[in-house]
Amino acid sequence: MSDTPVQTRKTQSRNDRVVARWLWDGFIRKRLHFIALAVLFMVIEAAMMGAFSYLVQPMFDDVLVEGERARVVFVALAMALVFFGRALARLVHKSIMAWQAERAMAELQGDLLAHLSTLDQAFFKLHAPGILIERVRGDSIAMIMVFNGLITGAGRDGAAVIVLLGVALWTDWQWTLAAIAAIPVVVVPILALQRFIRRRSREARLAAADSSNRLDEAFHGIATIQLTGTERQELGRFRQIMETFARKATRAAVGQASVSTVMDFAAALGFALVLIVGGFQIIEGTRTVGQFMSFFTALGLLFDPMRRLSALSAEWQNILASLERTHGLLQVVPKVVSPPMPAATPPARDAARVELRDVSFGYDDTPVLRGLSLVAEAGQTTAIVGPSGAGKTTIFTLLTRLADVQSGQVLIGDQDVRDYDLAELRALFSVVSQDTALFDETIRDNVTLGAGEVSEAALQAALDDAHVTDFLPNLPDGLDTLAGPRGSSLSGGQRQRVAIARALLRNAPILLLDEATSALDAKSELLVQDALDRLAQGRTTLVIAHRLSTVRRADKIVVMDRGRVVEQGTHDELLAQGGAYARLYAIQFGQDEQEDQANSP
Repeated sequence: MSDTPVQTRKTQSRNDRVVARWLWDGFIRKRLHFIALAVLFMVIEAAMMGAFSYLVQPMFDDVLVEGERARVVFVALAMALVFFGRALARLVHKSIMAWQAERAMAELQGDLLAHLSTLDQAFFKLHAPGILIERVRGDSIAMIMVFNGLITGAGRDGAAVIVLLGVALWTDWQWTLAAIAAIPVVVVPILALQRFIRRRSREARLAAADSSNRLDEAFHGIATIQLTGTERQELGRFRQIMETFARKATRAAVGQASVSTVMDFAAALGFALVLIVGGFQIIEGTRTVGQFMSFFTALGLLFDPMRRLSALSAEWQNILASLERTHGLLQVVPKVVSPPMPAATPPARDAARVELRDVSFGYDDTPVLRGLSLVAEAGQTTAIVGPSGAGKTTIFTLLTRLADVQSGQVLIGDQDVRDYDLAELRALFSVVSQDTALFDETIRDNVTLGAGEVSEAALQAALDDAHVTDFLPNLPDGLDTLAGPRGSSLSGGQRQRVAIARALLRNAPILLLDEATSALDAKSELLVQDALDRLAQGRTTLVIAHRLSTVRRADKIVVMDRGRVVEQGTHDELLAQGGAYARLYAIQFGQDEQEDQANSP
């Protein structure tokens, strides 16, 4: 049975308190001394506004009506000091709050990235990069709104309301009651608008995430879009998403603006009542023009911060819509963590035996591995082959604990990988894949990534063994050349050689090669394969390959199909069996022979 509206509101209220508590404990409490200093200057700004409205009475009664010349200079200088003090106080408190707002947002984004880095691959399969970028960048902007909007507004406008209300009451308490008589009437409409704003703001944030994800996909696939001539199609999709976002964001904005409009209705009624009451009293001579103008100035200044304060409740709903998503993301519990008391110790290089025992694994309801068992002996090369979707790459995911098995065991050195400290486990591996992960840093930084402090001699040896030094002279800044976004400044073969140099420096006992040469031309493949052969010496090596020519010399070849091992043995043994491997080999080399004949003169 679904929750009733009352239950839903109670749940939402409870969630709001949790988010507010997290905001207070994590970001506001530690900055209270800065906030207090800023609030002090907010109070000074409010006091200047009160002083201005108070000075209106002598300006009218003593200077303009009575014509007292001695008072002219005094009132003029007092007015000038009031405006100067207000401007200086505003500059100081805005500067302090802007500084703290930016620091808080940067801290939140760092916390989000640090937390996301602990989550397993299953999470990232369900959450696209563009959506996560919007969650980190877009939703965290709410922290700016908290400091520059919520806290500043509450402090500055709250102080202004108190000061100006005090001036109004000092001038005439009856006029003040008449002015604010309509405010209780607008409370219920404002509360209804808050709920509306919350819903629409949440919808707008979801639509913003969709737009970020679409942009991320478009920019990453821009070459494909251009080659297929689908620019207009992609533009149409993006425009459709942006139209949805604009519609939802507009509704949220209209809701926020409506709060101020409702307050203006109350202000209009209050002004009318004061004008009627005060006008008759001035005509009767019981009140002076200066008193009325001083009150009217305070009242005019009072309704503006009151309007902003009423809008703060709407802004808080908008902020909560983003903060609850951010807080929810931080509450996602990592499924893969180090054990409290790691029982396994990293094996020696010659004991780094890899074994999978009756392993089952899948994503959601889609099984990938079904009772898989295989062994990769220490110091030997084990190749894993089979059709796409057989589960080959998933083996590497489970070995490195980017995800955990659902049943069975993964062992390294006869110890379950779940008994290792996570950092120590991953330090056992060097990985070179088809999709080499390079960052927009220098070649040097990409090679030394994860290697700690490296001597120049060790770096040079790795560069030589990986054939990186062959192309360094052709780069504008040599080893200090930027690799470009995702290594786009380098060719495919160059990126692979950089990745191999990184693996050589890492000097881990287990080497994982995932289609490391499949996308290379013949010349680059020879260079990269030579580097890989050097890298594999003395290491437990697992190779995933579609091209069987690259695994002939493997100590053992494991053939997979639909998440299971169907054959294993050496190249010659598997050919002699005439099974799945022999069929794959015949298909591939039959195609190669046909291509050779077609290309021959």
